[in-house]
Amino acid sequence: MGISRRKLLVGTGIGAGVIAAGGGATLLTDNLPADPESLLRIDALPSDDPGPGWFHTSQKRTPKPALVGDAQAPWVVIGAGFAGLAAARQLALNFPDDRVILVEAQQAGFGTSGRNAGFLIDVPHDISAPDYIGDKTIARNILNLNQTGQRILKDLVEEHNITEAHMRHSGKYQAAVEDSGIAVLDAYRGGLEALGQKCKLIEGSALKDIFGTTFYRKALYTPGTILVQPSGLVKGLADTLPENVTLYEETPITAVEYEPRIVLHHATGRIMADKLILANNAFGTHFGFSPRTIFPVFTYGSLTRPLTKAEQDSIGGEDFWGIIPADPFGTTSRRTHDNRILIRNSFSFNEDGRYKPGYTEKYRQTHRQSFERRYPTLKDVNFEHTWGGGLGMTRNGSSLFGELRKNVYGALGCNGLGTVRCTAMGTMLADWLAGKRNDTIDYLLSLPKPEWNPPDPFLTMGVNFTLRRGMHDAGLEA
Repeated sequence: MGISRRKLLVGTGIGAGVIAAGGGATLLTDNLPADPESLLRIDALPSDDPGPGWFHTSQKRTPKPALVGDAQAPWVVIGAGFAGLAAARQLALNFPDDRVILVEAQQAGFGTSGRNAGFLIDVPHDISAPDYIGDKTIARNILNLNQTGQRILKDLVEEHNITEAHMRHSGKYQAAVEDSGIAVLDAYRGGLEALGQKCKLIEGSALKDIFGTTFYRKALYTPGTILVQPSGLVKGLADTLPENVTLYEETPITAVEYEPRIVLHHATGRIMADKLILANNAFGTHFGFSPRTIFPVFTYGSLTRPLTKAEQDSIGGEDFWGIIPADPFGTTSRRTHDNRILIRNSFSFNEDGRYKPGYTEKYRQTHRQSFERRYPTLKDVNFEHTWGGGLGMTRNGSSLFGELRKNVYGALGCNGLGTVRCTAMGTMLADWLAGKRNDTIDYLLSLPKPEWNPPDPFLTMGVNFTLRRGMHDAGLEA
């Protein structure tokens, strides 16, 4: 979904990746050892805007308290997004006599895991390939990885009755307006059919009966995608962890020592760990591993107020659906369980991984134009929430999975499908640490390392140019 790896690779010659911002944490350096050689200071902490619509419209919860003072455990996981929640849960199940500490810099569901569009996508989508599938062996591995993440989340929602996830097996529509977008749909249809995946092209008046708008000319429907309220799902996952998992929220890690044992520093104390799992996406690269392999591009979303019954009747269409654009720089849209419309488009390169003041206001105007092009009769429907958030991509589309150094492990780099892919990666990492093996684990272990990116100013110049050109060239798809 959203910006593609190929667009950045082709447009800049250097590739791009993404990281998501967090919740306004600042760098704290109290209680650190005087010897600078004994620790690595973390130079990038999550900082995100306060307006994520999914977070504010999902069920309110009381966050787990921040850690005060010291703690220790055999296992410590950093990051309570999809990868971290999955890793902590599976570690607790695999090692029921061990305590697992899960540390989150902000509140669960507030950061990137609660800022996406809520698509649990099953099928591969390689925009660098003419048929959007590419190498069939790789595509089948990705299909298996995505479906593994889907299956894990589906089972957890059912087992723990996480109703606030609002999970629906509704499929997804990839829709187009421009001729170039329609060519994408035709090529992708052929690729999916060659892979044995069900899909169906829909056009004309049938689209109005689904979306309540005549804006789109053609759409490719794939039935395997699941739609969720992403922040509600993450909150529910955080509140149903096994008893031997202790979650500390609003506890950013400010420094780390790896020798002679793992010590994590936070504002009021330390956490001692026998083994450390980094599940904090590109922020993990600031812990001394694979620097400059994942970097921050933000995308932006707006959510309307709920439509009135009269407004719903005026547009018609089905009451729940999800659209991703044929052009990677186009608009993702959803009609939600509570009859809101989501508009998600526009991109910025936030080189320090922090939100940029003024950007949500800027792109809110872009969202307004996109919304009114699709629903001109709903001009009086205002946006209640606008926010930014990150994707997690690497230059070569690979991930960082497995051992990073002695007793330190990672599940980093989701490449735009963090909901399912990071869930699968976190679970498989915990299983591998318990001595288990399967085809999915073997595939993740076989992945090439994420490629390095060139230094600034070349990186910033190239990515910014590509983003501006891509948004411009999207045309009516935006």
